[in-house]
Amino acid sequence: MTTTVDALAEATEAYQAAIARSAEAVRARIGDRRPTVAAVLGSGLGFLADRLEDAVRIPYGEIPGFHVPTVLGHGGELVVGRLGGKTVVAQSGRFHMYEGHDARTATLPVRVFGALGVEAMLVTNAAGGLRRTFRAGALMLIADHLNLTGHNPLIGPVLPGEERFPDMSDPYDRELRALARRVAGERGVALEEGVYAGLLGPSYETPAEVRMFERLGADAVGMSTVLEVIAARARGMKCLGISTITNLGCGITPHPLSHAEVMEAAASVRDPLGRLVEGIIEGM
Repeated sequence: MTTTVDALAEATEAYQAAIARSAEAVRARIGDRRPTVAAVLGSGLGFLADRLEDAVRIPYGEIPGFHVPTVLGHGGELVVGRLGGKTVVAQSGRFHMYEGHDARTATLPVRVFGALGVEAMLVTNAAGGLRRTFRAGALMLIADHLNLTGHNPLIGPVLPGEERFPDMSDPYDRELRALARRVAGERGVALEEGVYAGLLGPSYETPAEVRMFERLGADAVGMSTVLEVIAARARGMKCLGISTITNLGCGITPHPLSHAEVMEAAASVRDPLGRLVEGIIEGM
């Protein structure tokens, strides 16, 4: 008779095998390239992958364990190339929990990055602004986050190479944040800084929820990032996060929210965000 412990062990073994198969499929396509930096690209921000030189593009459908995103603005491919003098793997499109995936599936790419030897991860996202001075198109450096998803990708048996209880006192690396602020100043990019609240989605927040998040200390809210950063920190990766404020939260703005608005605002930051990301990676 199979026990719960046996079932967990079997599921963990299968997950480890999926990580290994995915990493091997990527290695087979990129040859002797060894990415040291990963960039996770949020809604409408896939254009950053186009800045990589000498790029190899691998559709998710050709990587075992990867899922083709169903959300507009998520391209569904890994792109490996050179940017800022570094070999970078860019994840153009996420698979979110609100699409029906569990926390471990949603963070599978992060675990694959670790298997490929990635040491630092830059996460980007499209977010709703809660700070009253924000405007659509603002860029916010993530100083810290609130995990309000109700999930954690570390639940279950500990995976090889991961900590059981990773320290989260500095999830978004202090030195990398200082680098981001310096690059922003040098390149003339306006950069705010604040706390990101990660929710499960896919519905937007109500006005009452927005007021609650403000009282909890959040400056922006979105449906990604926090689980990826938790998984990356468990594997010892340094993390940096940048939110594109695509709209103001419900109740702050009098207008209904839409994904089309998110995409439009994301497109408006192509130049400043591109210059900022390239400078950060160059300085890593």
